[in-house]
Amino acid sequence: MSRIAHIELDDSNLPPPTPEIEQERKVAMFDLMEDNSFILPKRDDRLVPDGPYHVALSIRDKRLVFEVATDANQPAAEFHLSLGPFRQVVKDYWQICESYFDAVKNLPPSQIETIDMARRGIHNEGARILTERLEGKAEIDNDTARRLFTLICVLHFGG
Repeated sequence: MSRIAHIELDDSNLPPPTPEIEQERKVAMFDLMEDNSFILPKRDDRLVPDGPYHVALSIRDKRLVFEVATDANQPAAEFHLSLGPFRQVVKDYWQICESYFDAVKNLPPSQIETIDMARRGIHNEGARILTERLEGKAEIDNDTARRLFTLICVLHFGG
């Protein structure tokens, strides 16, 4: 039961998303709910409530905030991550996504595949950074990291 059962994005202060960004968000949230791994490790001999968890992601005071609660809506953890380590990879990700979205409309499959491979590489880098930043706070697998990174990109889009 160490998983995310519900994810919420606080995108209330962001501009309306483009159709492509909205699609990225929907796919990431759907995939995350289908399959994820999210473990809160024990810290300082304190008991950690068991999952499944409800996770709220937001950006506050230029920090990425994870608010984690139990299924019974009891606070389980909260952690704040600096956005600094994510800035360049988020920027690179959105630039390559724009190229990909344009390519799908205009280019042959071989060129689309090349751009998609680059997009996946940047996405993997973002997932790696997220996994490192969550070390000691939450343990996640690579697929969960990739999906959460997409949601961070969506939040960062307006930031």
